[in-house]
Amino acid sequence: MPPVGEEVLDVTHVKRKYGEELIKGALLLCALLSVVTTFGIVYVLVSEGLLFFKHVSVWDFLTGTKWTPIIEPQSFGVLPLLAGTVQVAVGAGLIAIPLGLGCALFLSEYASRGVRDVLKPILEILAGIPTVVYGYFAITSVTPLLSKVFPQTEVFNAASAAVVVGIMILPMIASLCDDALKSVPNGVRFAGYSLGATKFEVSTRVVVPGAASGIFASFVLALSRAIGETMAVTLAAGANPTLTLNPLESIQTMTAFMVQISMGDVVADSLEYQTIFAVGLLLFVITLTMNLSAYWVVRRFRKYKSD
Repeated sequence: MPPVGEEVLDVTHVKRKYGEELIKGALLLCALLSVVTTFGIVYVLVSEGLLFFKHVSVWDFLTGTKWTPIIEPQSFGVLPLLAGTVQVAVGAGLIAIPLGLGCALFLSEYASRGVRDVLKPILEILAGIPTVVYGYFAITSVTPLLSKVFPQTEVFNAASAAVVVGIMILPMIASLCDDALKSVPNGVRFAGYSLGATKFEVSTRVVVPGAASGIFASFVLALSRAIGETMAVTLAAGANPTLTLNPLESIQTMTAFMVQISMGDVVADSLEYQTIFAVGLLLFVITLTMNLSAYWVVRRFRKYKSD
């Protein structure tokens, strides 16, 4: 007969084993749920999108320069929506990428612990502001400022949307770049200092190249967020699907159009209604391509560094 202590140990071991199996099963269920949800979204987009492309050719959809699906004469050229989306995303990137990287460099290489403890929560608060608030901020504050500098600025314009979206993605870039810079070993920094490099030279010529893969990944993730932004650009940029390069004019992005159609004024299962899924499918392909490209570049860069 085994001692009482060994019996208690065996019972504890069995409980721990079943507890770990239970946790493992719960985590597997969460993973499978996310996979099933992803496949469900893709299935809905593809199936409904194919119904749309039975009536409109893919070539006309991708190359057409006029987008009027709900008024006569109907035209289904998505280029105005695509151009508006790219215009806002590029403008947001021009604002957020240098500022975000600069913030990350300051927090990682220059800021004291006390300053870092103050600035980090502020950036997190900025990331927690609802997007609709950014939209109203663009209308009430950003657009009037632009109008003072450029009197021809329209009430709804791409520049205002780009500014607020740039502010929105700034915390993401700063936080991810900060994590990437922090992951660079201190030995690399000390090696730079031992060669007589200054703080700025070590930060820009040693630390930044050492964290280039993480920095690049943060840029792509932030731009993907900018492309998929909805409420802020819906309020700030307007609903005028015009193919223009002037950021002071009103435009419409792909997400803003999807919001417009989803308001309930279009009959369900009609061709106009199915444009939601066609535009959504194109948006999905764009963001997927960006993420896969970023993964490929990061993988190649890490392989190059290891070699």
